[in-house]
Amino acid sequence: MCGIAGFIDADHSLSDADRRLTALQVALRHRGPDDQGSWHSACGVAHLAHVRLSILDLSTAGHQPMSTVDGRYTITFNGEVYNFRELRAELEAQGHVFRSGTDTEVLLALYAKHGKDCLRKLDGMFAFAIWDAVERTCFLARDAFGIKPLYYSSTRGVFAFASELRALQSAGFAGASLNPQSLCGYFETGSVPEPETLLSDVQALEAGSYLLWKNGNIQRERWWQIRFDSSAPMSKKEAVATLREALVESMRRHLVSDVPVGIFLSGGIDSTALVALARHVGVKNIATFSIGVDDPALDESSMAARTAAHFQTRHHELRLDANSAREKFEKFIKHIDQPSIDGFNTFTISSYAKQNGLKVVLSGLGGDELFAGYPSFQKVPSLLRSARLLGLFPGLTHQMGMMLEHRTDSHRMRRLGAFLQGPLTIDRAYGAFRGIFSRRSARLLAARYAGVPLAEFLHEPIRGSEAPLSLNDRDEVSRCELSRYMRHQLLKDSDVMSMTHGIELRVPLVDRKLFEVVSRIPPEIRLQPGKRLLVDAIPELPTWVVNQKKRGFLFPYQQWAQSTWGAVFQETNAHLPVRSPTWYQTWAVFMLDQWIESAGMQSQW
Repeated sequence: MCGIAGFIDADHSLSDADRRLTALQVALRHRGPDDQGSWHSACGVAHLAHVRLSILDLSTAGHQPMSTVDGRYTITFNGEVYNFRELRAELEAQGHVFRSGTDTEVLLALYAKHGKDCLRKLDGMFAFAIWDAVERTCFLARDAFGIKPLYYSSTRGVFAFASELRALQSAGFAGASLNPQSLCGYFETGSVPEPETLLSDVQALEAGSYLLWKNGNIQRERWWQIRFDSSAPMSKKEAVATLREALVESMRRHLVSDVPVGIFLSGGIDSTALVALARHVGVKNIATFSIGVDDPALDESSMAARTAAHFQTRHHELRLDANSAREKFEKFIKHIDQPSIDGFNTFTISSYAKQNGLKVVLSGLGGDELFAGYPSFQKVPSLLRSARLLGLFPGLTHQMGMMLEHRTDSHRMRRLGAFLQGPLTIDRAYGAFRGIFSRRSARLLAARYAGVPLAEFLHEPIRGSEAPLSLNDRDEVSRCELSRYMRHQLLKDSDVMSMTHGIELRVPLVDRKLFEVVSRIPPEIRLQPGKRLLVDAIPELPTWVVNQKKRGFLFPYQQWAQSTWGAVFQETNAHLPVRSPTWYQTWAVFMLDQWIESAGMQSQW
């Protein structure tokens, strides 16, 4: 796990190339405190940087950027290839000789042999760039689910990329212009939807995609996407056995490490499942970490402690109240890469794990999205069915939508009104259910922050949806949860906030091979209430975990915001274009203000 960056200056237009490469490296230093390296191509066109968090082959043989023996290919790589030993054995059988024990060298050799087709051979999380000195091309790729981030810009003839947006900003490759459409997306959802970023000059390479730079031209292609195919019949017994085997294999892959591995334990089903699976594959006395908070309705620390005792883990518990949380929050603000309404929990628990000597920690993220752990799996299809019934009366749906969006004070009703005025699809129903601000309020806020006329948004067509990849509505909700909420918010925040402390966060339930098994299980089995399939596949789960009311790994933001933190948010609420804002609306605008201020930018507010 590392930080990567670089730029391609085909016309040798930059007189300060060394300074900019150093700036990229310094900005990413927290991601790789163990080593750093930089590299310049012989032709002076390509410049690569790397910072290393040593997880596999801790020796200097893992130094990056790394080149092939003949010097043709040079890589800067962030992530882990969990099946690198199997891939290495295949390459060795074909005569390849390796100089290190790293997955980086295996990936480099695999690309030299197969080019872009190597991506489907990789099991893991990754973002990497490879310079080809013969073809003078730069190849960038990102893992299937987008666990590892990668941003790029192409301005004034220079192509630049980095693991974090702020690195591009620090090196002068990002510009300072806010993207109005991205701002609108942020206010609607609480995170920045890919492939855009909040900056007009920077984009994110989308999950499951690769990019090829050649002669100043950029070609982007998707090599993988979320797709459900449960057309083949499968019994419940077969589904349980199939899932069990896939979960065990995923856990084995995610425990590959030359340093100790821990687990974030919330007390819920997903993180407890990881502890149970780790013990099943032979890992005993594993370190677990949890947080206790001063709100009994959200505090899962006692449940986590009971579970830890049951599985005999080395348990660590951090207690937080409003005052101690506020101290940590002031540090958290300084590390946001792009704002969202999440991330503070991962920042806090990662810091705690680091203090206790860990470098690698597993998270149960992904279980809710795959096995129907959210209310959205019931409520979004229900919302869509009700809207379609209204559609039986011509004009009624649109008229009701206009009335709800413009004449009600309820934020939920406003979002519902916006939904009723456009195509009645799962994607848009999901947006109405998961939304933060209504489309109208989001556009108003975006126009104010970007300093553009609101009229520019008023003529924008209502967004439709991605083409459905399944005929089952609940499968489509799962796709939305995986590709929107999880990808744009949970994974993004988890990466930035764990790597801030030099912690590699792995997500065994967000695994391409596991998904390709799970996606073949019929939705009526996979998406039963209470994550029944997952529970049946892991019978080791204690009954007190399975039968508890779902709470999630949350902090009492609303309680804190209304007590000792209250003064912090008063100014934010004063300029919101809505009455009686919810705590998460206040939080979303406050986080954006903090990001703009920390980046040294100015909104047009």
